Amino acid sequence: MRGAVVAAAAAAVGNMLQGWDNATIAGALLYMRRDLPALQAHPALQGLVVATSLIGATIVTTFSGPLSDSRGRRPMLIASALLYSLAGLLMLWSPNVPILLLARLVDGFAIGLAVTLVPVYISETAPPDTRGLLNTLPQLTGSTGMFLSYCMVFLITLAPIPNWRLMLGVLLLPALLYLLLTIFFLPESPRWLVSKGRMKEARTVLQMLRGRQDVSAEMALLVEGLTTGRDTAIEEYVVGPTDEAKVTLYGGMSSGLAPGSMFGSAVTLASRQGSMLDHLKDPVVALLDSLHDMNPPAGGTTDVPNLGSMIGVHDRPPIDWDEENSGDDDGDIAAPLLTMEGEAATSTVGIGGGWQLAWKWTEGVAADGTRQSTVKRMYLHEEQAEGVHAAALVSQSALCTKQEAEAEVEGGWREVLEPGGVRHALVCGVAIQILQQFSGISGVLLYTPQILEQAGVGVLLSRLGLRDDSASILISGVTTLLMLPSIGVAMRLMDVSGRRSLLLWTIPLLVASLAVLVAASVAPMAAAAHAAVCTGSVVVYLCCFVMGFGPIPNILCAEIFPTRVRGLCIAICSLAFWLADIAVTYTLPVMLASLGLAGLFAIYAAVCCVALVFVALRVPETKGLPLEVIIDFFNVGAKGTLPNLHDDDDHY
Repeated sequence: MRGAVVAAAAAAVGNMLQGWDNATIAGALLYMRRDLPALQAHPALQGLVVATSLIGATIVTTFSGPLSDSRGRRPMLIASALLYSLAGLLMLWSPNVPILLLARLVDGFAIGLAVTLVPVYISETAPPDTRGLLNTLPQLTGSTGMFLSYCMVFLITLAPIPNWRLMLGVLLLPALLYLLLTIFFLPESPRWLVSKGRMKEARTVLQMLRGRQDVSAEMALLVEGLTTGRDTAIEEYVVGPTDEAKVTLYGGMSSGLAPGSMFGSAVTLASRQGSMLDHLKDPVVALLDSLHDMNPPAGGTTDVPNLGSMIGVHDRPPIDWDEENSGDDDGDIAAPLLTMEGEAATSTVGIGGGWQLAWKWTEGVAADGTRQSTVKRMYLHEEQAEGVHAAALVSQSALCTKQEAEAEVEGGWREVLEPGGVRHALVCGVAIQILQQFSGISGVLLYTPQILEQAGVGVLLSRLGLRDDSASILISGVTTLLMLPSIGVAMRLMDVSGRRSLLLWTIPLLVASLAVLVAASVAPMAAAAHAAVCTGSVVVYLCCFVMGFGPIPNILCAEIFPTRVRGLCIAICSLAFWLADIAVTYTLPVMLASLGLAGLFAIYAAVCCVALVFVALRVPETKGLPLEVIIDFFNVGAKGTLPNLHDDDDHY
């Protein structure tokens, strides 16, 4: 576990540099306009100076994901550190606007690599039960970088003639630190290594990340993540009488155990008695809501030993399983599907979060008389605390025949993108990234000093003898400092309350803070009161944002895609993110000049309302789930309906 924390913290320094850059450009803009007359005369050019880094991030995003899928996550993060260093040197020089734009472009390349791949890297190296906490580290380091940068910028503003080139060029120092960390403290992602067949390296990295020698169960899970479960279905089984020596998993459902009713009465009850919101929810959201309502024990599904992986089994059954007996037409529970006895059992491994991974082997004879065999994986989940019923996500296993494996490889990423679940997840990821940006966060962060200056914040600090620009930067730094405890709360709750819950109660606070800011901008009040209300609204907005809408879209996008194309899918989501970011950043100075604070933040408040509805209906809860299980839920939900939701009372 310690190894995973160290790797996540080292990778998250890339986001610290992004936060550092956001704060320095926000402060330096106040002095660029005085030193470079072209920026003062043309607000659109000022927006271009800021947006050029976003353009660079967009350009690099278009190929960073596929390149990381083919070359690895670690080399791309090292490249990000090198680009940050080069950008720092160029900004320290910057004799004119064209060179400044070039420096911002290179800086954007570095930011694009870091923002796209750091969440992927952390998700692929973190354990399921702490994945949310560790993936909130980029938000913490980003805000820490902003605070440290604001402190540095504030000190420079106290000079008689503040040097904006020095403000930007100091980026070189933390960039060199990041380069050392990526070289010496970042192992390659074990999931990426498995996807390339480098099993020994993957096992070694996992042992280092987890701090233990036995990682067989997780290795088996990573192998299963190579396929996307095109024919995923939900089945129910009965776990028979258990003792220390034997666990029997029965198949062949009775009329009281309807196949396909995953969480049984919980899902069915929601369909009968739920509100209109329940009927409008996406099937994936409804399934995962029901799953998390069951609160499964963290120790696993059944009391069986962790007995190693099935890696390398292709042309023979993984174990000597009994074939499934469907039973008679009356649906009586028939012969065991899986029988595990004593230490010889090798059919199931615990993978955390109340889940176990099992395999079933079936054989048959085709019409031409040839013998056919199939290996299917089963992600088993305990439905009740006492544990009689077991729900399973059943789909094609990666432990298939050699011919099937070769066909999968020949198909490439196009074959992996074919299942509806991946497309379903892409829609969710792209939409939430766009909504995050149009909620106005980039504009607020990049232009906080100017927003506070226009709100008259200098009145609050006039007794300290500070200039208005120094006062606005100081309050921006204090605001960023207040964000850090909020991120700490988010880190604590991310794996407890969950991602979806944090979004559902922080987005309304965003709307409320923006509404207060709009009201303060149009209502007549004293200058000091106006500045205090506006400053308080900005503080509440930023603190609530970093608790929910800030880190969670990147966390979700890093969780909901299959291993083999995770980089590609993340790149698509990141491309949507950066295009929306460019639109917001480039147009904000013009909108601020034409609409004022009230009109600008009224638009942002309306977008937040739309985002709240989208989250309620379309964003699933992923806390505690292994990455490989999440995509199978999307495969089921992509079919468009909840499984087996009948209005009759024959199920339980």
